[in-house]
Order: sequence, then structure tokens, then C-alpha cells
Amino acid sequence: MDRGRLTDTYLAALQHDLADLPAGTTLVGVVRKPAPWFHGTVDENHPELGPPEALLESFRETEEDLKLRGLCEEGAHNAAWDELEFEAAYRDHLESSADARAALADLENRLESGEPLTLVCYENTAKKRCHRTILRDVLEQRRS
Repeated sequence: MDRGRLTDTYLAALQHDLADLPAGTTLVGVVRKPAPWFHGTVDENHPELGPPEALLESFRETEEDLKLRGLCEEGAHNAAWDELEFEAAYRDHLESSADARAALADLENRLESGEPLTLVCYENTAKKRCHRTILRDVLEQRRS
């Protein structure tokens, strides 16, 4: 059986029909605290694959502080990402959380069985860094 294709996109791209997705893909949300309307767009959500709440809160506080110091939205976002070493912290979460490991194994098994999956969150990665792309990389590394 062919392995499923793994892609990722952001919510607004789906809402405005801007995402080019594989036929029959399952839209997998990876948002810790989704807005109520998020569930109407994705097929399922795995909050355990979102960044941990403490990391998100530190990120928001750092980002707001950087905006108050004059950085634009995208600049503050990306500078907060670097300052908090967000990628390393998120990768650590994926390795240390039993719930995240179980969700990763489930997605990996589904991909191996041929199911195409698209990871979905809020960030447009053309402008801002996002945990979703790290998650995609982790899943791709596990499959190789």
C-alpha cells in the first residue's frame, strides 16, 4: 500500500480556498485551544500536538512586549520565537508528553496505511514561524 501524503496549511487558506491539498486528505487540527469555529473547518483536532500552554503563554507575553518596543506583528512573532527557543521547547514537548507521543504514533500509522493528512493551525507560515511545520518535519523524519 502507498504511504499517505503529509501536507500542512493554515485555517484562513482553507476558509478562502487557497490551499492546494491532496484528494481525500483528512484535515487534522493541531491547536491547543481552538476557537469554536475551528472545528467546522477541520475533520479533527489534536490539542496534545499544540504547543504546551506554558510555552504559549510565555510566547504571547514576549511577543506583546516586543510589539510595545516597536516591532511589527511578524517581527515580534519571529523575535519571540527565537528568544524563547520555541522550536527546541516544542520538540521537547513532542518527545516528553505521553499524549503527544501517542498522537504522533497514530498519525504516523495512518500515513503508513495510505491516508493523506493535512496538518492545520492558524499561522500563515509565509510570514510567521509555526509549530505546525516542526510537527510536519518530525512526522516526516519518523517515516524515513
